[in-house]
Amino acid sequence: MENQVKIHFLGGSGTVTGSKFLIETPELNLLIDCGLFQGVKSLRELNWKDFPFDPKNIDLIFLTHAHLDHTGYLPRLVKQGYKKPILGTPPTLGIAGVILRDSAKIQEEDAERANKEEYSKHQPALPLYTSSDAEKTIGLFKSIKLNEWHRISENIKYRYQTNGHILGSTFIEFEIFEKYFVFSGDVGREKDLLLEAPNRPEWADYLFLESTYGDRLHPEDDSDEILIETIKETINQKGNLIIPSFAVERLQGIMYKLYLLIKKNKIPEIPIYIDSPMGNEVLGLFEGFSKWHKVEPDEFRKMLSYFKIITSYRDTWKTIDENMSKIVIASSGMVTGGRVLTYLRYLIGKPETTVLLAGYQAEGTRGRQLENGASEVKIFGKYCPVKAKILKMESLSAHADQQELLDWISEIKNIPEKIFLIHGEPTALDSLRVKIKDRYKYPVSIPAINDVITLKL
Repeated sequence: MENQVKIHFLGGSGTVTGSKFLIETPELNLLIDCGLFQGVKSLRELNWKDFPFDPKNIDLIFLTHAHLDHTGYLPRLVKQGYKKPILGTPPTLGIAGVILRDSAKIQEEDAERANKEEYSKHQPALPLYTSSDAEKTIGLFKSIKLNEWHRISENIKYRYQTNGHILGSTFIEFEIFEKYFVFSGDVGREKDLLLEAPNRPEWADYLFLESTYGDRLHPEDDSDEILIETIKETINQKGNLIIPSFAVERLQGIMYKLYLLIKKNKIPEIPIYIDSPMGNEVLGLFEGFSKWHKVEPDEFRKMLSYFKIITSYRDTWKTIDENMSKIVIASSGMVTGGRVLTYLRYLIGKPETTVLLAGYQAEGTRGRQLENGASEVKIFGKYCPVKAKILKMESLSAHADQQELLDWISEIKNIPEKIFLIHGEPTALDSLRVKIKDRYKYPVSIPAINDVITLKL
């Protein structure tokens, strides 16, 4: 008997943000990831639209990892009626809890500020979701065991395997009516300071593959040497080195890299401040989930002693006012919000300041503007001239590059019926499509947002 399965591409399609993929089957409806749209206004506005599939008819949600663009829409979905389990690895759920609470607080603060300063066209301005919505969402979390098949209906089972992107991150395999559906999540690097190399799928009839860096290879830059030289230059110029950082994984990875350089006496003595409330909470999770990364617990605790952890906004101002060379690692990684904006507002106009971009900068973000050489950026409603030196260090990326993505699918034993390229901007998607067709001869499709594809199984 022929079974009909529909795939709804509800986000993360033609863009790197808002990942949401719904599998509609005769037995269950499954949502893989539930991310918030970020970046350009036209994408952010999609967060306010009603979910295009009745949330009450979704039976399970599966999270590949905890980043906001994969989990940040969850409270909105719960607000619209979703009440069933949300599955993920223990570290993913721990980090997602931190991220969702932080996101809800930001939503509430933004709405309050808009109402107070009367700059919203909505009267009153409302948050996308509240802290109460976030807590209800977290109450639905249910952890899973890795590397085991779990049957959820007569003809559907799933399995999680690690993929090396961030703490707890995975790809997910589904067997649905004897066909294998593989969702890559965000694939990590083969050689990572903190995490083991990604596992690879061995069978895939339908593969949903991320393409963030599908059009490029990470440069073989010597990140240690770049950091050493940049820090020396910062000290010589009596300036500040500002590193906008993602609170999850990138912050911890940069800290560990600096710690190793300090241990080897490769960098001069300089105060290093960590200013990321969410990142501080994630540091605690790294300590709690020590079996999920490569740093021994004693070494991790020793590393923390070398950094000045900022816990209050008052200390942020004290750090800005300190008339001395220093390194500040602050969220957010794409310079879209967070404490880093306060530092940049006062320091980006100084030529002795260096801003080191250490990860992917999505279209429409301040980080992308700085990467592209903007002469000014708007921060807290005011245009700030960019006099600081802007550096980009792609070798610190937590995303696999084109070659690593091609290698990641190299152990698939069958010929996939279709590879769907997702989570990438148009150029990256098309470049990876060409490479896969040239190397493997696999059929490749690039779906758009809200496409629905029907499969006969």
